Amino acid sequence: MTVLPILTIPDDRLKQASETVSGFDDSLRRFVEQLELTRQHGPGAVGIAAPQVGHFQRIAIVDCSNTRKPVPNHGNLVLINPEITHWDGYEVGREGCLSVPDYTGNVIRATHIKLKAQDVHGDEHEYEMEGYEARAVQHEIDHLDGILFIDRVVSRRTDLFKRKVYR
Repeated sequence: MTVLPILTIPDDRLKQASETVSGFDDSLRRFVEQLELTRQHGPGAVGIAAPQVGHFQRIAIVDCSNTRKPVPNHGNLVLINPEITHWDGYEVGREGCLSVPDYTGNVIRATHIKLKAQDVHGDEHEYEMEGYEARAVQHEIDHLDGILFIDRVVSRRTDLFKRKVYR
């Protein structure tokens, strides 16, 4: 199995909204395995969304369990057709992205979310998330809607930063 190439800005396909997944078969599971391999290969990537590899279905993977600081998390999550059903609070935080390799930026996100999503078998699950994991999930869902974090920075002049090293 090979690592998939990541689309990066200014590729217009990153602005494309993704389609709902309706078939939960072996080809979906194989794609999710390949997407996870690609996420693991990315430097410090806690999440990846299918559109980042040119696959325009509502599929994202988030795993905040291996961050430098321990944070509340649900481990490795495959989120298919994710939908935020409730959000509360807000906080500014720094974000980076495999598809925007040269920059990081300050983005306002909800601090607490409730989420429903399906797994690779089509079973629906509900989650409550907070902090860093909630931020990561919101970031990945944005990819499914054709939105990048640089579209959400308050000011490109004061809240977007040139990345010094990407590892």
